[in-house]
Amino acid sequence: MSGSLTQKLNSSKSSISLAEEAFVSLQKTADVSSQQVAATLRPYGISPTQYNVLRILRSAGADGMPCGDIGARMITRDPDVTRLLDRLESRGFTVRTREHKDRRVVTVRITPAGLDLLARLDAPFRAVMEELLGYLGRAELERLVSLLEAVCVNQPPCGKSTGRAASSCLMGLNSSLCCWQGFSPSF
Repeated sequence: MSGSLTQKLNSSKSSISLAEEAFVSLQKTADVSSQQVAATLRPYGISPTQYNVLRILRSAGADGMPCGDIGARMITRDPDVTRLLDRLESRGFTVRTREHKDRRVVTVRITPAGLDLLARLDAPFRAVMEELLGYLGRAELERLVSLLEAVCVNQPPCGKSTGRAASSCLMGLNSSLCCWQGFSPSF
């Protein structure tokens, strides 16, 4: 199967390295998958990034989570987490409070309306995950996760002078905030 995606993208197999082919395949797969997730969420009026934040907050429980911690756990980097949280709060899915011990810290909690929305989305989201990846089977999925973790954890922080830093920035990865650090099904 190697090369089939590259051929579909009209690239000459001999003109790119295997690492470049893997990168293009990873990016194209992520794009196709993201489009399917977005289509699943669209009828509910929520974006994949908003969904991600709500799931993070659901996993945090009643204690909620500081804004900075939410940003660090997000799957995709959002440069304006405050505005994202504003939109969720205006729709009644979250509430923010300043901590009494340290007024600089703003804690975000999911509301009952946010929990209700997630409950309605659990089954459709699971179904799209099964559609996207379920055919691989448990052993192949475990291998895929292992390979992706290896790629993620071996990326230097963006802006470092190694040759790998540019690819790290292109993928939005940062080893200090690796995509799998603290990752759980509740992402």
